[in-house]
Formats: sequence, structure tokens, C-alpha cells
Amino acid sequence: MSDTILPGVNHILLVLSGKGGVGKSTVTTQIALSLVEAGKKVGVLDVDLCGPSIPRMFGVEGKDIYQSTQGWVPVYPDSSQRLAIMSIGFLLNTRDDAVVWRGPKKNAMIKQFLTDVLWNDIDYMIIDTPPGTSDEHIAVIENIRSLKPDGAIVVTTPQGVSVADVRREVTFCHKTQIPVLGIVENMSGFVCPHCSECTNVFSSGGGESLAVQSNVPFLGRIPLDPRLTQCIENGENFSSQYKDSETSHCVEEIVRKVLVTIEGGGRGERRSEGEAGGVDKL
Repeated sequence: MSDTILPGVNHILLVLSGKGGVGKSTVTTQIALSLVEAGKKVGVLDVDLCGPSIPRMFGVEGKDIYQSTQGWVPVYPDSSQRLAIMSIGFLLNTRDDAVVWRGPKKNAMIKQFLTDVLWNDIDYMIIDTPPGTSDEHIAVIENIRSLKPDGAIVVTTPQGVSVADVRREVTFCHKTQIPVLGIVENMSGFVCPHCSECTNVFSSGGGESLAVQSNVPFLGRIPLDPRLTQCIENGENFSSQYKDSETSHCVEEIVRKVLVTIEGGGRGERRSEGEAGGVDKL
């Protein structure tokens, strides 16, 4: 096993949420595709070991991982190879297989994903995490903290119950010294596929209120869109099929804000492991 963490990666983003079912992986896929549309080379690392949905969402479920002399070769959805994906889902025989592992085995798997995958000059690495603040999160943070990750995108839905749980995720970021790039309010209203009118089904504004209370940026809202749901189910590229939709515009604006924060803020190229400051262990 190599000792180098995420070789060939310039910028690292984490997608987090303290609540399950808020559409975090959906947000991850749409941000990744939007970054590719913006000309970036993107990697997606799925560390949700017990619920790996990323392969299906990108339409690469059932693909195989190959071992080269330099490490595992990630899965590429198309021949352009501008999007690379790694997930434990590629190592399971069927989507019904359960991963029943204790913490140490999870930690070892995540370490292998971070060190043994041939990412090959990735501009942006997006790490999709499970809900909460458990073993997977701690394993990732302990391994990448010396690289000074660019920050976390925290996903919530508008309801008060979701916001209360996601607030703990913001606290987790502060305690582990991970910058919060901003909060995304997902499922914020329902967009009619016929007239494009948006109706607040669950309520609206919870994510923005949390951002204000936590003193972190609010990146924007993504509405419920049946077409996005269908594309995710079928592993199709929503951003290319419905580029002029309100949902696509919302995602593009979120990505624009993230890029302005990272690239406009003068953070530059990836940090080396030796540049890390002193941070107490978790």
C-alpha cells in the first residue's frame, strides 16, 4: 500500500450531512457533472460503505475495477475520462449485498481508497460520505487533514428536524477544523415539469437560516424535480438532458460559488503533506 494520500489530486471537497435521506449523493453527482461541464477533471470517491449508491447514479453499476502496477484504476463513465469514480459498490457481487463490517475494517478500506487508486491528475476530488459523524468520517478526516482539504459542502432539506441534525455536522466540521464552503438546501420546493412553477412542499428557508445561525455561506437551493429523480434512477446525465431547467441553473450557481471561493480565494494548487499545521488527533 502506498503512503501517499490521494496522489494526483489538486482540490478536495467533502459532501456531508448529519441526516440520511436528504439527497446528499444526488447533490454529489450533480456537482460533479457540473464541474465536468465547467471544464474540470473530477473524481468522486464514495465512502458510504454500507449504502454505496454512487455507481447506480452515474450509470456505471456492475462495472469492474482493474488493478494496474500503479494501483486500482477507477471507473470512467465515458471515453473522455474527465470523470473518475471509485466505490465499494464496484467490489460487491450484487446491489443487494450487505457490507457488515466493524470500524477497523471500514477504516482500512477507506485508507486503501485514499492511497491505492490511480486518480491521474484530478482537479477536484469530491468525497461522498454517509450521514452522521461516525467511523467513515473520522477515517477520512484523519487521512486527509494534512492535505488541507478545501472544505465541506453540507446538505440539508428545509424541515426543522433535518436542519437540527445537520447543525451537528457543521459543529463536526468546526471541531475537526474542516472549512465549511457552504450549506445547500435540497428538495426546496417542487418544480412542475409542465409549467415550471415551484411549490414549497416541505417548507423553505431552513438551510438558509442554518447558514445564518452558523455564520457560514448559503450556497443555494435545489428544488424537487421529477426529471432529476428519473435520471438518477436510470443513471443518466440530468445536466446534459435538461441544461436549461431551473434545477440545472440552481446547481450551476452552487458550483459557481464554490469555484469562486476556492479558485478566486487564491488557494491555488494542492497542498503537500509536509505543509500541514499542527492539529490534534481525533
